[in-house]
Amino acid sequence: MKHFFLASLIAGAMALPAFAADYSIIAPAGPGGGWDQTARSLQTVLQDEKISGSVQVVNVPGAGGTIGLAQFASQNSGNPNALIVGGYVMVGAILTNQSPVTLKDVTPIARLTGEYEAIVVPAASPIQNMDDLVKALKADPGAVSWAGGSAGGTDHIAVGLIAKAAGVDPTKINYVAYAGGGEALAAILGNQVTAGISGYGEFEAQVKAGALRLIAISSAERIEGIDAPTIKEGGLDVVVENWRMVAAAPGLSAEQVSAINADIEKAVNSEAWKGILKTKGWQNTYLAGDAFKEQLDKDIAATESILKDIGLVK
Repeated sequence: MKHFFLASLIAGAMALPAFAADYSIIAPAGPGGGWDQTARSLQTVLQDEKISGSVQVVNVPGAGGTIGLAQFASQNSGNPNALIVGGYVMVGAILTNQSPVTLKDVTPIARLTGEYEAIVVPAASPIQNMDDLVKALKADPGAVSWAGGSAGGTDHIAVGLIAKAAGVDPTKINYVAYAGGGEALAAILGNQVTAGISGYGEFEAQVKAGALRLIAISSAERIEGIDAPTIKEGGLDVVVENWRMVAAAPGLSAEQVSAINADIEKAVNSEAWKGILKTKGWQNTYLAGDAFKEQLDKDIAATESILKDIGLVK
């Protein structure tokens, strides 16, 4: 009887889902922004697809993600259960903030998504289209205030490129950086700024509700399901795509990195993840392993060049 009981316990244990280790994901920004949404979307899929039994998301905002990055790198060396989301914004912030901790101090796992920049104005704004905004920018660059994410991030780079393409000195732009998408959105809705710039997903609900007017998108061609012309259609040769990634802690073994890669791959290949991409208007830009590391090095070099070109980095 005792042997039968033990055999039953073993069989029962084997029948249970074989969860990976519980994960903790740092979203290095305030609630509501793209990194927060990415972390919580990943949390949902890892749990709902039974890839992990429990996933916790912790917000550590500030300085374009570099505060969260520094905390993550210093506190989690060798910890295979710790993840952090980041992306193009963080690449720029590391350079502009001269951060002592960089993406070389963590273990890049995969690029997850891409998202084009959307330019919006309050519904009551006299600015009806990109042409109106460019005219105002040319007349007085400092009088046109832009709400976006962290200094040196994708939003800031896009505004600088728009100014440059319009023949305006990029160093004269009046860019107001916010730590989280929620704060930037509140400033735009409160008519505290002329325009807002961020990923379309962060403005979609307010655009559909009529509280914001979407005047341009930073894609090369119009995007199905998004009723807006491209910046290029407005006469400016500017195309910008933000991307987001997930990284693991430093000091991991090859086996630990492989296990994390396998979990993330399962998540991004799931129907649940594909549904989230569609709902949020994110593009699938999944790239993992050495291929992602090589692309990341190229993106860092290109970003440094752009930031120097528009005067954000010396």
